[in-house]
Amino acid sequence: MTSYFLFIATLTAVYSLLSIGLVVTWGQGGMVNLGLVGFFGLGAYASALLTHVGVPIGLAWISAAVLSSVIGVGFCLLTRTLRGDYLAIVTLGFGEGLRLIELNERWLTGGSDGISGIQAPLKEALGSLYPWFYFTLSWLVVGVVVVVLARLLGSPFGRALRAVRDDENVAAVAGKNVLRLKCQAFGIGAALFGVAGALYAHFTSYISPDNFVLQMTIYIFLAVTVGGHSRLAGAVFGSVVVMTTLESSRFAAELIPGLSAVQIASLREFAIAVALILVMQVRPQGVFGLRNQLAGAKANGEVPSSMQPGASRYQAR
Repeated sequence: MTSYFLFIATLTAVYSLLSIGLVVTWGQGGMVNLGLVGFFGLGAYASALLTHVGVPIGLAWISAAVLSSVIGVGFCLLTRTLRGDYLAIVTLGFGEGLRLIELNERWLTGGSDGISGIQAPLKEALGSLYPWFYFTLSWLVVGVVVVVLARLLGSPFGRALRAVRDDENVAAVAGKNVLRLKCQAFGIGAALFGVAGALYAHFTSYISPDNFVLQMTIYIFLAVTVGGHSRLAGAVFGSVVVMTTLESSRFAAELIPGLSAVQIASLREFAIAVALILVMQVRPQGVFGLRNQLAGAKANGEVPSSMQPGASRYQAR
């Protein structure tokens, strides 16, 4: 049972990194990225392939983050004229396109068979202590990322990024380089997705295109929504809630007699859908509320008089 809890807790750390990356791009930058799972898979495959040719694991993780970030910045440049729903649709197609490449380029990725035997750091040396080591390492990475991003988003860069999120035209008039800020946010988010993929690949020692489907994107959006989509701590909290819901629903469904494995899996997805609906109805601003919103915005989501038509709406905290 201890091994099971360590496995789930480590996966929760991976989900937390994905959620934090989404907070940067969506909650702070205002760019909806439905293709995050594509960068997640990109980082996983990049790290796995690099270690297969003898690259040290640490360097492979850094390379996965850099590759994901570079492609993320390039994608942001290509879609610089898209906003809102249009950007969301294009990112969704981009993520699915990456998955199809992983599925069809068998010479590189192994196709549907995936890649097995991925190296795990210090696994043989640590033996039975390895799950504890990887659990600690994963959450240490999450902690470092949260601390660094908290300082970064509290700096002038973070305030400028939120100004772009609130109204990029006004931010441009104020002298902000809108495209550069958006590319930086997208690149940081993509790098975190890539790191999460690398951690996942070396933890499970096996990856395939089936690990990187749209369903995971829904989980991450739910996690960010639960905590508050502009809050780093909320992203971690939401990931814990989502993983707890997924695993508890697994056991709860098994208590219902007469259900097949397919029906149990369907009930788990139904539980996630119900959870998302409840969150959006009861507390759409998330458990931690929203921070760094428009000037005068309240944590409970109410719109103050200063944000009514004709009032000044663009001063960011």
